[in-house]
Amino acid sequence: ERLLDVERALGIAWEGAIQGQIEGHELLVDFANWVYIWGHWPVILPAAGVLFLTRRGDYLLLRNALFVSGAAGFLFFGLLPLAPPRLLELGLIDTVTEQSSAYRALQPPGLTNQFAAFPSLHAGWNLLLGVCLFWAFTNVVVRLFAIMLPIAMAFAVVATANHYVLDVWAGWAVAIAGLAVALRLENRV
Repeated sequence: ERLLDVERALGIAWEGAIQGQIEGHELLVDFANWVYIWGHWPVILPAAGVLFLTRRGDYLLLRNALFVSGAAGFLFFGLLPLAPPRLLELGLIDTVTEQSSAYRALQPPGLTNQFAAFPSLHAGWNLLLGVCLFWAFTNVVVRLFAIMLPIAMAFAVVATANHYVLDVWAGWAVAIAGLAVALRLENRV
């Protein structure tokens, strides 16, 4: 509720409006669910593998940035547990659970922290991947993908009621901080 108060004060309490844009539109709900489920680890891991095989320096940068931002994220999760919008009585629907069993099968609720909404590492890590792919490749299709993936994930995490708007911004900030540390470590080596 305090996070929502901050969002209201900033004029960014858009969770209901964003989910409202996809409600009743099966194709948009499926898109948001698909991006949330299949646009994170199933994209990050193979992309990291390609970077490992073809652009080792960019792979190491991504890996280090993921580790640093992940450590920061886990500190937030431990020190600032936050229920996602889907667990509050906000009138929002967990479209992922309601319409798909794939994600909860990949990450069963019993094995995940249900109060780890802030920051959104879904959004942050997809931004990291996008930045690293954009830097590593000049191919227009890869670069377009690198730009669109973080935008699609930012939309999906809010539209599916798994994160707040502020979670996305915090996830991006943690990711960029992790990237800055990784770049600094790279320059020292």
